[in-house]
Amino acid sequence: MNLPGFRIDRVNVDDPRAVTLRGVLDADLDERYRDADAEDSPEVAAKRAEALAVHAEQVVATLLAIDADDTPLGHVILRRLGDEWELKRLVVVPAGRRRGIGSALTAEVVDLARRAGARRVILQSGRMQPESLRVYTAAGFTPIPVYEPYLETMPRSLCFEYVF
Repeated sequence: MNLPGFRIDRVNVDDPRAVTLRGVLDADLDERYRDADAEDSPEVAAKRAEALAVHAEQVVATLLAIDADDTPLGHVILRRLGDEWELKRLVVVPAGRRRGIGSALTAEVVDLARRAGARRVILQSGRMQPESLRVYTAAGFTPIPVYEPYLETMPRSLCFEYVF
C-alpha cells in the first residue's frame, strides 16, 4: 500500500527493521509504565513479559510503514490469539508521528483480518498510551473487558474490539 509520503510493506516478523521498532516500543512502554509496575514481583513481571511476547507462530502479518528514503517509521502485527485476531505492537517513531501512519497501519490490519474471515479484531492497550487510544477509537474500535493473556498481570488494561 502506498500513501502520501510513505508506503506499507509486509515483512517477516524477524525482519531486523521490525525487531528494531519493537525495541523502540519496548523502551517507550518501559518509560511510561515503569513507576506503575515498580511494586510487581519478579514472577508477575515474568508473566507480564510472556503475555506481551511476540511468538512467530502466531503472527499472521508484520507491517512496516516506510518513508520515501526507506526509513522505517511504524510497525504493527496481526496475530492469531487462539480463535481471535489481535492487533499487536503498534508503534510510530517520533519522526513519523502526525502523518497518519498509525491510522494507516491500523486500517491495514483490520482489512487483512476482514479478508481472512475474522469476525472481529481485538487489542490491548493502556491509559499511559493516549496517542494509541485516539487512533483506535478513531478507527472504530470500541471498549471490551480485559481478555487473556492480560487479565492476570494487567487487569487495568484498556481493551478494544473492531467488529465486522
